[in-house]
Amino acid sequence: MDTIFTLLMVLIMIASILLVIVVMAQNPKGGGLSSTFGGASSTQFGVQRTNDFMEKSTWTLGAVIIVLILISVVVTGKPKVAVPTPQAPAKTEAPAEKAPASTTTSAPVSVPASK
Repeated sequence: MDTIFTLLMVLIMIASILLVIVVMAQNPKGGGLSSTFGGASSTQFGVQRTNDFMEKSTWTLGAVIIVLILISVVVTGKPKVAVPTPQAPAKTEAPAEKAPASTTTSAPVSVPASK
């Protein structure tokens, strides 16, 4: 299980590094959110759209990372199986022995007579 986990983690790290490289290589003036919030239009400066290859590779690498993470969770997840704990048998003790009758001679106790 440890080798599969290590392999998946290495693949996730490689895909993440490639994703960072692809994103950094893209042209930042593609007109995404920056043009929505008051940025200048990309047609004014003659900026070309991002390559289709770069866009497809970004989405593909993102999907690969998500799939690898899900696979690693499924493969390395340990199900919680309740292992029954062996119970110690209850101690059965013999009943307490009765004390032997007293052998000492003692004066009889007088009980008052009822009338």
